Amino acid sequence: MSATPAARNFSPENLRHVLRHGISTAGFCCVIALGMAVSSRDPWAPRFVYSLSIGLISWLVIDIGRLLLAGRSAKRWPQGWRGVLLVIVGIAAGFLGGNAIGDAWTGKPLLEFMSFSRDKFASTVLMTVAAGVVICYYYYSLGKSKYLEGEIAMAQRDAADARLKLLETQLEPHMLFNTLANLRVLIATDPPRAVAMLDRLNSYLRVTLSGSRSLAHPLSAEFQRLGDYLELMSVRMGPRLAYRLELPEDLRDVPVPPLLLQPLVENAIRHGLEPKVEGGEIAVGARREGRRLSIEVRDTGVGIDLQAGTTRPEGGFGLSQVRERLATAYGEQSGLRLAANPAGGTCVTIDLPLPA
Repeated sequence: MSATPAARNFSPENLRHVLRHGISTAGFCCVIALGMAVSSRDPWAPRFVYSLSIGLISWLVIDIGRLLLAGRSAKRWPQGWRGVLLVIVGIAAGFLGGNAIGDAWTGKPLLEFMSFSRDKFASTVLMTVAAGVVICYYYYSLGKSKYLEGEIAMAQRDAADARLKLLETQLEPHMLFNTLANLRVLIATDPPRAVAMLDRLNSYLRVTLSGSRSLAHPLSAEFQRLGDYLELMSVRMGPRLAYRLELPEDLRDVPVPPLLLQPLVENAIRHGLEPKVEGGEIAVGARREGRRLSIEVRDTGVGIDLQAGTTRPEGGFGLSQVRERLATAYGEQSGLRLAANPAGGTCVTIDLPLPA
């Protein structure tokens, strides 16, 4: 049986918030007691006992009651009349209980304030109510601020998730259309290889569609999916395409967005290896650099001339989508760099933050 929302609010994190409220309430009560002792020239010890007793009892009643009534969010105060009633009950319990404790500690008759003159009784009650309302309003404002911050963060996260899903739905048809176009050529020129490519495509789509459309998956799954895609391309290109996938064991479980690397490999094949008569090799590797993950896609294709301002594949659909997905998922913590491969060809590097 699942716990009720009120029971879930008594988590260790929320109880730590309650304890911090208690500590700050005690500090506030000490300031009040010190001010009263100085202004009235009374002994300071009784003032501290009365003030701390009233404040801490009110804190316990209000904060525990708040967790019981808060519903799904412990950062949010009870709404409407329940919140007002909780504050009234908490201040009344603190006033009665705190005075009883103070009277017992000083040896005075129980609830001695009942015998005060009308003016003194009214000032005592007014001071207690004013202090209680000020403290409660401060915690209410603080809780409301944190609640709204959480709602804004959740909305931003949902928007980012939706954008990542949109980008992924754009990338998957793009890959499929490219593959079908290549398949159409093979049907006319090499039917046996077209059948083998169709079998690979069927297997690739079955694995892709059977998996859940999550916003992130382990880097090992990304490499596995990339291996399926390269096998699919190997059917079409034959010996003109060679590839290597290098994934260290300690990086296999790092979460990354799906289809992050495939557009880079598509660009390497289309713009690097296909224009080269003898083809070439694609190498994909990942490595750890401090608290960052670096992934490289290198090809030995025709290469690029950065000095001549060539934009291949800087302005292509795949690269632009990868950049946009990186910006959506990681913001300024990620980066994508395009450079000439020293061994000939092109090198694209992605830098990501590693999870804490």
